[in-house]
Amino acid sequence: MNRVPDSELTLVPGGTLITETPEQGRALALAIARHTIHNLQPDLDVLVAGRPRYASDPQALMRAGHVVAVEFATIAAANDYWRG
Repeated sequence: MNRVPDSELTLVPGGTLITETPEQGRALALAIARHTIHNLQPDLDVLVAGRPRYASDPQALMRAGHVVAVEFATIAAANDYWRG
């Protein structure tokens, strides 16, 4: 098995949801989504083999975007919506 490195199996990169800016929060949401997928499918060969199927499927891409949006909403709430 061509396994994802353990460093990519962290569920919350950096160990916190607190970020300085919404831009950093969005980047964290993307990282969390990516790490979630790596935890669900740690075999890189299997993960990469499936990419052509979902990469050209608009519905699959929208579902992936939804996952990031949900993560971002959680991060935004944890940051009191960047109260300024």
